[in-house]
Amino acid sequence: MATLIKAMTVPLLDLKKQYHALAAEIIPVLESVCGSQQFILGQYVTQFEVAAASYCRSAHAIGVSSGTDALLLALMALGIGPGDEVITTPYTFFATAGTIVRSGARPIFCDIDPISFNIRPSAVQQFITEHCERRQGVLVNRSTGGRVRALMPVHLFGQCAEMEPLLAMAREYQLALIEDAAQAIGADDAQQRRAGSLGDIGCLSFFPTKNLGAFGDAGMCTTQDQQLAEHMRILRVHGGKPKYFHAFIGGNFRIDEIQAAVLGIKLKYLDAWTAGRQRNAQYYSAAFARAGLAERVQLPVTLPGFRHIWNQYCVLAPRRDELRSFLSARGIGTEIYYPVPLHRQPCFAYLGYPEGAFPESENVASRALALPIYPELQPEQLQYVVDQISAFYD
Repeated sequence: MATLIKAMTVPLLDLKKQYHALAAEIIPVLESVCGSQQFILGQYVTQFEVAAASYCRSAHAIGVSSGTDALLLALMALGIGPGDEVITTPYTFFATAGTIVRSGARPIFCDIDPISFNIRPSAVQQFITEHCERRQGVLVNRSTGGRVRALMPVHLFGQCAEMEPLLAMAREYQLALIEDAAQAIGADDAQQRRAGSLGDIGCLSFFPTKNLGAFGDAGMCTTQDQQLAEHMRILRVHGGKPKYFHAFIGGNFRIDEIQAAVLGIKLKYLDAWTAGRQRNAQYYSAAFARAGLAERVQLPVTLPGFRHIWNQYCVLAPRRDELRSFLSARGIGTEIYYPVPLHRQPCFAYLGYPEGAFPESENVASRALALPIYPELQPEQLQYVVDQISAFYD
């Protein structure tokens, strides 16, 4: 019985264990960077970009200052701005739509699939069919007059969106495709194609809590297109090449040398950490089934043939907020990703989406709860989490 289980602490994430295991390898590299005093776009940036491009199965990788800046840089590189519209999901981190607006464009939301939590291709097709028309070869939103220029699917929680129909729509309607792969480095779809390698540009985040986390903010853009890669490299240094000569207006989007050095070390261990997260996800699924909770709590699933890297393990739970308080009182860390869909955020009220516009996103947002999934967790900690959830519903 859950009441007989000895109380323990299960944080949502504990990065100290990962650091202590790698400290002897990381500290000398940090000393090397400090000793060189080469802090901007040095050898460790170059080395990490080469290694990350290979890992992501992309021809090019451009290290940048954050995952948010990766999205903004991608939009800038593709020339998306005022008068343009970008189709994306309302159930995602704020930066997805925030960067679209910062570029001067307008986000267009389409609802998610309730199983994968990713944007539903049929919803995208429905929007295009019902609300758009071609004018002189350009897809135009009849309601706003905006040019629909791009798709921005999100590979949420570590699982790829269903890319094949999205890629087909991008080709048919001549749309750019930007992959928000901030949570999905190493994820594959059913055709064994890697997140970030399929669209025109892939965008990664190395925020410390990500599966591959830096010691601060960092991100990356990936692409198969050499010209796009070169353009992004120029834009990340204020659009200047050569130095002090500016054909473009860019930004200060450079990845820090220290972050690149740390990430270069960590990348070697990423597949092992992913395997640990996958083991933990499998343990949860089996333990929830044993406890008879599968009928009460909707568990996340891996789509057939996909490689899920489990950045988050999010269940859909009745009485979610009460459950979260119950678990917190018993030493279990959780998080809500995300409590308010983007179309209901006050700053996006001008888009005109009413409550109920995207029912699947709103339903998931009201019930989603992320449980601890990081690779250093022990089986007894995972079982404790399940036991306490069982005790709550009993």
